[in-house]
Amino acid sequence: MSSSTADPSQLPCLTHLALHVRDLSACLAFYQDFCGLVVVHQRRAGRQRIIWLAEPGRERDFVFVLMEGGQDLRLPADDYRHFGFAVSTLEAVDAIAERATAAGCLVWAPRQEPFPVGYYCGLRDPNGNYVEFSYGQPLGPGAPPLPSN
Repeated sequence: MSSSTADPSQLPCLTHLALHVRDLSACLAFYQDFCGLVVVHQRRAGRQRIIWLAEPGRERDFVFVLMEGGQDLRLPADDYRHFGFAVSTLEAVDAIAERATAAGCLVWAPRQEPFPVGYYCGLRDPNGNYVEFSYGQPLGPGAPPLPSN
C-alpha cells in the first residue's frame, strides 16, 4: 500500500529518537542549554540511567531519549548527519553560533543555502552528534509556505 492511499490511522508515527551517550550529564546539559529541551521522564534500567527530553508542550508528541553507555562519534566536519532544530529568526541562528563558538562546539559557521535548506549553523554535542539550528526551512518556526507542485 502506498502512503498516498494508506489509511492515516494505520500509518506509523515517529515518537522518539534514542541515543547511547558516553557522558549523560554533559549531553543533558547541552540539550537543555542549546535546544531548550526539558526532562519529562528519567529512570534506571539496572545500572544504566535513561532520560527522556522534549520541547515544552510537546511531551506527548516526540521525545529525545539519552541513555548511558555510548561512544564518542568523532564525525568529520563534512559529515552532515544531524538533528535539526528550527529557530524563529536569522539572528537566533547567529546567537546560537556565537554561544557555540565560546563553548568550543561550533562545527558549521552560519551560512545561507538555497531553499529548502535556509540559513543554519551546526554544533557538536558532547558525544559527537551534530545538531543544526536553522531558519527558513519549510519546517518549524519561520517556515515559508511550501511551493505548490
